[in-house]
Formats: sequence, C-alpha cells, structure tokens
Amino acid sequence: MKNDKVVILGIETSCDETACSIVCNGREVLSNVIASQADFHEKYGGVVPELASRMHVDAVFSVISESLDLAGLTLDDVDAVAVTYGPGLVGALLVGLSAAKGLCEVTGLPLVGVNHVKGHIAGNYISHGDLRPPFICLCVSGGTSAIIQVDDYCSMKYLGRTRDDAAGEALDKIARVIGLGYPGGPKMDKAAIGGNSEAYTFSRTHMLDTLDFSFSGIKTSALNQLNELKMKGDGFNLADFVASYQQHIANELVRNTIKAVEKTGVNTICLAGGVSANSFLRREIDRECENKNIRVFYPDLKLCTDNAAMIASAGYFEYINGKRMDLSLNAIPSLPLEE
Repeated sequence: MKNDKVVILGIETSCDETACSIVCNGREVLSNVIASQADFHEKYGGVVPELASRMHVDAVFSVISESLDLAGLTLDDVDAVAVTYGPGLVGALLVGLSAAKGLCEVTGLPLVGVNHVKGHIAGNYISHGDLRPPFICLCVSGGTSAIIQVDDYCSMKYLGRTRDDAAGEALDKIARVIGLGYPGGPKMDKAAIGGNSEAYTFSRTHMLDTLDFSFSGIKTSALNQLNELKMKGDGFNLADFVASYQQHIANELVRNTIKAVEKTGVNTICLAGGVSANSFLRREIDRECENKNIRVFYPDLKLCTDNAAMIASAGYFEYINGKRMDLSLNAIPSLPLEE
C-alpha cells in the first residue's frame, strides 16, 4: 500500500476480450485497455475457444504494458495482481492466469483470484461512487442469468438462476437465425429501433415458487414462429419481431428481480453483465422501479461487457478483505459464486 492508496492491476481473459486495467481503491480507473476479438469471431457466428486462447496469448502482455503506460505507473507502484480464474472458457482463462502468476513470480506481488461474476457486479462500484451493499443484482450475460443478493463486497449468494439458456444465449441464437450475426445482443437492440414490442407473442415457461429463469421456451417459440413463416412463404417485420422478443425476455428478467426485492426487503437493484446494456431491459426495470420506489443502478455501458477494470475493482475488495492465492491457482471454468 502506497500513500494510503491500494493500486490493483487487473487481468481479464475469460472469453474473447484480452484486457488489463489499473484501478485505485476499487473505484478510480487509472487505465482500462481492451483488445477485442469480436470482429474476428463474427465470421464464425460465435467465439471459437481455441482461436480465442491463441489470440489472448498474442495480446496479453501488450495490454498489460499499455495499461501501465496509460496509468503512468510501473509494477513497483502496484499492490496486487487480480485475475479472473473462472467461470469462463478454460483455455482463455489459463492465458490470463498464467500471465498474472508470471508477474507475481517475478515481482513478489500477491495474487488475487477473482470470480468473473463478482467482477461484473463490481462494475457498478466504479460507475457509482456512493453505491454500497446490500443490494439485489440482476447479472445477465451470454453465459449467466442470475439474481444475486449482495450482502457485502465479498459476500453474496444466488437467489435465482437460469435452468437452461442464459438470456444472452437466447438473444444470440435468434440473432444468428434471422441473419444478424454475432454478437447478437447489440445487433438485436439496434435492429429493434422503431419496432412494435407488442406485435408478436411468445410462450414462456412458468416457474412457480422460485426466482429461477427459463429462456428455452421463449427461444423455441420464436424459432417455431420463424419456421412457420418460412414454410408459408410469409415475410415478417424484423424490427417488430426483435422488439417483441427482447421485450419478452426483459419482462421475465425484471419480474423475478422485483420479486427478489419483495422477498428480501432489500430495496436497491443493480444490473450487471453484457445484457445489462440492453435498452429494453433498462427501460422495463426503470419503469418497475419507479412505480415501486426502488433504487436502481447500472454500470456505464463500457463496463457492461467484459473488461479488466471490473476485475481490478472486485480484486481490491477481496484484497483488503485478506484474500490471497498461491501460484498453484488453476482455472475453474464452472467456478461457483460461493467459492
């Protein structure tokens, strides 16, 4: 710790973003560098894990060096290295983890392993300097759809999870089918501009006495409607279809999140993850929270998708809470929240 400031270097390589960030005291971003592979994987319709890992190898030390340069710091100014070690693609995780362990081996800096989901939640601490737990977090991305009760910076638990597809998966699948490509979420949101969100209806799986989600029913219903239209030779209004589909998913996410607030009495909601940038989700949760006098926070749009600032922020809170890992730390692709 230097001058009462804790400086964390964060590394994130869980999927297709190679990222490094320097964050001071968990909330002040000194640099945030991301080397995205999205354009490369677009031609394949999704992330190819082996290729993603190879591209991480090529980029990881470049983003670390650039992040330090932009922050005007050296490794001597850093207090600890935080790195995502799960959940994620195992090969991709291993690249970032190996880089982090190498830095710690050479410098003697402590290593702090960070859960990727906790990282997404921590993006809110960067965007909102006054935000403190407890709160309910709706974490929605390509691989996660969960309602999480955040009791403290390092203590949290699942209240509800998806039992099949994540919301992001459901968006990506339909985006591919209708020809929008990858990444599906932002392209669906853009295609829906001006669309009528009540033009199409989709069946959903009714989950009783639980805060869990199921998006396979909505996805299958959309696929069936598209196949029927194709067989009949009928066209459809793209903006109306994708607007309606996104609205249905947003309704499911918000309905259970509001139930979680009512169940726990925790009157603050945060969003996290890539799908938290979706305009339909933000609009729907704004409306419900205003009606019920619930506080709601979102991370800045640049902190919704994978980045290392959120990892460094989460790593800061783990670090000051005494968390340290030895250099035998391994990647855990299905790392649970309650580690």
